[in-house]
Amino acid sequence: MIQVYTGNGKGKTTAAFGLALRASGAGLNVYIGQFTKGRCCGEHKALKMIKNIKLEQYGRACFIRTKPTQADIESARQGWEKVKKIAAGGSYQVIILDEINIALKFKLLPLKEVLDFISLIPKNVELVLTGRDAPAQLIQAADLVSQIKEVKHCYRQGVKARKGIEL
Repeated sequence: MIQVYTGNGKGKTTAAFGLALRASGAGLNVYIGQFTKGRCCGEHKALKMIKNIKLEQYGRACFIRTKPTQADIESARQGWEKVKKIAAGGSYQVIILDEINIALKFKLLPLKEVLDFISLIPKNVELVLTGRDAPAQLIQAADLVSQIKEVKHCYRQGVKARKGIEL
């Protein structure tokens, strides 16, 4: 199954990590490849304690307010090559590509390659792709799409990211 969590609301990564936790508890092996993110957050520390979840980051600091650099592109490409090997290895029943939609939006990865990859995912693997602005072709290729919509956000009232909640 191919799942896409997209939209401008908060909670796409959180939902994907919740699925990882559920799958882990059921004895499934979970791989999380996080694109465009490079800093360590609370969930990383918790996930490191779970033997059947592996998380790797393919990004530096967030560049959303600027333009991606060559280093951002190279990091995404290296991560993408690793993800393809992970998927081909057959060791993981759940693969989460966190913020891959952002990598696609900023053209760090070619959409055609991602779509081709999706078409080759075995039926026994759950593939989850997260991030704002999922391309229409990706939504079309998915079996399940959740649109997470912002209705109200405390950031708009000046509240900064909080440890244990957003970090």
